[in-house]
Amino acid sequence: MENGLRRALEREEFALYYQPQVEVKTGRLIGVEALLRWRNEDGTVISPGEFIPLAEETGLILPIGEWVLHKACRQNRQWRDAGFPPVEISVNISALQVARGNLVSLVAGVLEKTGLEPSGLAVEITENSLMENRDAAREIFRALDDMGVRIYIDDFGTGYSSLGYLKNFALSGFKVDKSFVDGIATCVRDAAILEAMFGMARSLELDVVVEGVENAVQLTVLKSLGCRFVQGFLYSTPLPPEMATLYVKKGFVRPPG
Repeated sequence: MENGLRRALEREEFALYYQPQVEVKTGRLIGVEALLRWRNEDGTVISPGEFIPLAEETGLILPIGEWVLHKACRQNRQWRDAGFPPVEISVNISALQVARGNLVSLVAGVLEKTGLEPSGLAVEITENSLMENRDAAREIFRALDDMGVRIYIDDFGTGYSSLGYLKNFALSGFKVDKSFVDGIATCVRDAAILEAMFGMARSLELDVVVEGVENAVQLTVLKSLGCRFVQGFLYSTPLPPEMATLYVKKGFVRPPG
């Protein structure tokens, strides 16, 4: 698989799919998350869960991550050049990209090369990755924030959770893991935790995107708890560029039902 990953970079077998992020109240499309896909030479699609850990272990996540950043920013620039309503495009950042120390210069270079405004880009990093590189991440986040790039903690609440991150890091918001949503209709504790998260975020002026919203019951409960932004199969699966473009052009995703 390692050899296959190297060939995939050379042969451009990777592709980006885009999953909409939606404002619950209006159905307005606020952004898309860029998600990596690998279609092998024999036509099979290999799950990110299979190859991303290997890419991180071998260091191949560095050139792959750079490719993703370029591709996503270039796509958003094309959407803006077409006159579509502006959206934010989110790119996942690995712990190794943070540890290497050149993330700020990489992002600045990609934005300059693609012509995308910093406000059109958001980076996401998991809590566990943040924990591994806390000091480096603090400086990197500050520099990205000064640049105008938005920063989110991904899978919030599932890793080495610390409210100190929200206090001491230059963050735009966080994304709530789907594990808090799966049983929200029946689990009082999950609902209470989410309601507390939303209240805390409002007080700190942070955005919260809830991931993994898959049915109308979950959405109804989330609305009652004060949720503003969601992402999940209820609104849309991750889409290839041509289909994602249709959503971006409209500027909204029709609320289910």
